[in-house]
Amino acid sequence: MYNATESGDPQPVAKRSLLRNILAVRPVQARECAGAERLKQALSAWSLMSIGIGATVGTGVFVLTGTVAANQSGPAITLSLLIAAFGSTLAALCYAEFAAFLPVPGSAYSYTYATLGEAIAWFIGWNLLLEYGISASAVAVSWSAYVVNLLAEAHIHLPAILVNAPLQENASGHLVATGALFNLPAVLIIAAMSWFCYVGIRETATATNLMVAVKVGVIVIFVVAGLKFINPGNWHPYIPPNTGTFGHFGWTGVMQGAAIIFFSYVGFDTASTTALEARNPQRDLPIGIIGTLVVSTVLYVAMAASITGMVPYFKLNNAEPVAVALDAHPALAWLGVLLKIGIIAGMTSVILTSLLGQPRILLSMADDGLLPPAMSRCHPRFKTPHVSTVVTGVGAALIAGVFPLDVLADLISIGILLAFAVVCIGVLVMRFTRPDVRRPFRVPAAWLLCPLGTIVCAGTTYFLSNATWIRLVLWTALGFAIYALYGYKHSKLRPAPENL
Repeated sequence: MYNATESGDPQPVAKRSLLRNILAVRPVQARECAGAERLKQALSAWSLMSIGIGATVGTGVFVLTGTVAANQSGPAITLSLLIAAFGSTLAALCYAEFAAFLPVPGSAYSYTYATLGEAIAWFIGWNLLLEYGISASAVAVSWSAYVVNLLAEAHIHLPAILVNAPLQENASGHLVATGALFNLPAVLIIAAMSWFCYVGIRETATATNLMVAVKVGVIVIFVVAGLKFINPGNWHPYIPPNTGTFGHFGWTGVMQGAAIIFFSYVGFDTASTTALEARNPQRDLPIGIIGTLVVSTVLYVAMAASITGMVPYFKLNNAEPVAVALDAHPALAWLGVLLKIGIIAGMTSVILTSLLGQPRILLSMADDGLLPPAMSRCHPRFKTPHVSTVVTGVGAALIAGVFPLDVLADLISIGILLAFAVVCIGVLVMRFTRPDVRRPFRVPAAWLLCPLGTIVCAGTTYFLSNATWIRLVLWTALGFAIYALYGYKHSKLRPAPENL
């Protein structure tokens, strides 16, 4: 238990009101960090950057650049990407400051617990669980579409009822049945990547490094080879006129596209969840976080400009927009199979790194007593949080097998936007409450950039659909019911009688 003196609260813990209890912070000293010996310290700065890029460059660049261009932004998808990158940069600077002086596995959850209190930390942690689990699921759905496309080229056709989601979202935002059973390839790839996460961080990092190299190489080849097939006329009008529907082209479409595409920049958060497995977290985590964002932004904008230049944006509304761009130019047929294999390898790395992040957040929440102790158990041989890895894998597989990509992408974006906004607030709060803490990395002009990051990230959620907000409210209600029934009573910030 962390007593009142540690938390800076002069009132004895047992006499606190309910409000003071749920807003109590876990001190910085207490977060530094229980249980580092349970995990293997094997990650360098380059490994952290590779994990970040592996988690970032996937469905966003290979799928959402097409679907967002077709439905929201048009050729201005590049502008949506830059707006999202700007907000992500502000958040990334704040993440880097926190990660350097507070190297813990819980990412935004742990940073919030140290600054804004337990209830807000639970809200962020609960939504990060949604973000990571659904991120793996969303990419698995895209991975499945590309694999089915590649197999079809080899005249291998899988039954439609086994490669599609049994649910889809209709025009009114309601989920309706499709007649399919479940998406089998998506379930199988999640099971395989969960096994990698189970057996060790070194093995996971090695596999990620290889897949990231293939993925970046594929993007560079596509962009260079596609230059001669770009028709500048496809970029006009750059911002298509709004159709009369909010978010359907025009400036509201550009902003809604930016809100959805935020999903594409979650990778630096993944890098921060591996803090206890970094060799020199104070130095390497800021390098990994900022390097991830810079490299990813360049790759995203280059790819988005290429595919919207090669094909009219309205033809890109499917799960394989890069394949559509290639198929539209027979002279690039030589690149087709190679590129699709590279895309599949790249998406595999995103699934792997997404499944890597969530178990470490579960571990951190369990260490704080907010989740059952089993979630913090680490394998004695593999030095991985094996129980939470299995739970994550099973949950992600179920989601990937049932839900379509469009529903999943919106939910991820709203979760990460809220987490980014809270982390930006947390840095500023910590500057006032703990000015004495050594900060190996500091956000420049924090008085300006932290509030700006909060405004940009929180404000972007306004452009997400009403259905996304409804799902967030339902998920949050479920989370706080669990917190009320279990987390509050078992929190290690509560007095001993309530820990029974």
